[in-house]
Amino acid sequence: MAATTHTVTNQPPPLVGYDVFASDRALTEGVARYVAGARLEEVREELGVLGRAAGSAHAQRWGAQANDHPPVLRTHDRYGHRIDEVEFHPAWHRLLGHAVAAGLTDAWARPDGHLRRTAGFLVWTQAEAGHGCPLSMTHAAVPALRAEPDLAAEWEPLLTSRIYDRELRPAAEKGGALAGMAMTEKQGGSDVRALTTRAEPLAASGEYVLTGHKWFCSAPMSDAFLVLAQAPGGLTCFLLPRVLPDGSRNAFRIQRLKDKLGDRSNASAEVEFDGRTWVRRVGEEGRGVATIIEMVAATRADCVSASAAVMRQAVAQALHHTAYREAFGGRLIDKPLMRNVLADLALESEAATTLALRLAAAYDGGTEQDRHFLRLAVPAAKYWVTKRCTPVVTEALECLGGNGYAEESGMPRLLRAAPLNSIWEGAGNVQALDVLRALRREPEALNAFLTEIGTARGADHRLDRAIRGMLTELADLEGIEARARRLVERMALVLQGSLLVRHAPPEVADAFCASRLGGDAGAAFGTLPHTLDLAAVVARARPVVDL
Repeated sequence: MAATTHTVTNQPPPLVGYDVFASDRALTEGVARYVAGARLEEVREELGVLGRAAGSAHAQRWGAQANDHPPVLRTHDRYGHRIDEVEFHPAWHRLLGHAVAAGLTDAWARPDGHLRRTAGFLVWTQAEAGHGCPLSMTHAAVPALRAEPDLAAEWEPLLTSRIYDRELRPAAEKGGALAGMAMTEKQGGSDVRALTTRAEPLAASGEYVLTGHKWFCSAPMSDAFLVLAQAPGGLTCFLLPRVLPDGSRNAFRIQRLKDKLGDRSNASAEVEFDGRTWVRRVGEEGRGVATIIEMVAATRADCVSASAAVMRQAVAQALHHTAYREAFGGRLIDKPLMRNVLADLALESEAATTLALRLAAAYDGGTEQDRHFLRLAVPAAKYWVTKRCTPVVTEALECLGGNGYAEESGMPRLLRAAPLNSIWEGAGNVQALDVLRALRREPEALNAFLTEIGTARGADHRLDRAIRGMLTELADLEGIEARARRLVERMALVLQGSLLVRHAPPEVADAFCASRLGGDAGAAFGTLPHTLDLAAVVARARPVVDL
């Protein structure tokens, strides 16, 4: 007699074999909004290829394998020679190689480059978040290096190459290169002006040697690193090549890899410089922060995109699960209370995606107005979107119940990844204080920000009221530091509301303004007003899979 006790019923099929790009309407509509018409089909095809790869079974398998087999530090070879190398699972190299080949380090010189790259980054890192770090660092190093034209001429073609060359060799022998960054130290953290690493000039112009340490070094397997050190003229930015022009290894001592909460596929290290570590100056002595700030701004924008990607994948998994799972006489997705939760999560995800694309479009615009807008919009967006990521993923995981708490669902990996971008490149307080700094020093930035949100004035009374409240907060900067988080949160929400009112369907904009700007919602997800068109919000966000 055949056993029947293990017949599997009422379980959803895996979310696999779908186009991550095409199934995301907020993303596809955003790309169409900003890409010039003549190039739109080309960009759609490019992102569609990447989206189908990201949703494939093999990409999902690579992501799981890369996290199940974290990188390993090899300080010495079998003969006792110091090598300081980081070994990765083959899945990591496949993920990173696919991303480089898809142009995710190439944005600065091609038409719509930032918009293409941001959309691609948002799509591809849904397969695995950890390898987004070297992609981000490599992309962001380009504008900093341009402060030194000779260095930019040598390294920019390698950093923007579509060739993934994982071997450590001199730059002149490589077809492509990756860049990392090492700024913070044990004693200072985000206070980089307190760092103690020393740079001593050599006889050759622009060449120095370093003595010191770095508490966090991103992507230590990279070919080059931007670092800050104290030169005779003050805090200065330097380029540290991993391999010297003669083929010998630079004195780059990896002390250990960090044992991290999430993104375990990616290596972060503590490194030391022993007085022989050879570097080249980037920009002027004493202008280190001003030089590297372009890299920091670009990586902060990537933190927004990365959080949007994690949110989107978590929400997609929740929508997919509840569309197939039945309980209490019907599909979960059709139950009014679950629908409220899903719609609330979908709003947060769409608002994050829409804002990430707006930042990318401003980078592509390149005007003075765009630059001033980004000066405030980037830290405000980085502050708010990254902070919303963890509660979104937590609630999405709960939609799967006990299935979501199991590692094989992939949801715990998303949850562990969620807090990272709020911490990286300056945690919440750093972003809030940076907004205050811009408000005090750069009035053009506030004018550009107000011009942006002002284009939606009169379209929704709750948005108009929120703008007035924000302006009241801005009118009094006395003692503002203690309430900086409150102000920056309002600025980010008003900016998101302005974008959704202008570009999203009415049901999405209405729900966002009612709950985020009008105060008609509770503290938890799933407390939207029941009179809203929540079914339409959920249907818009659901990933379409041909099963």
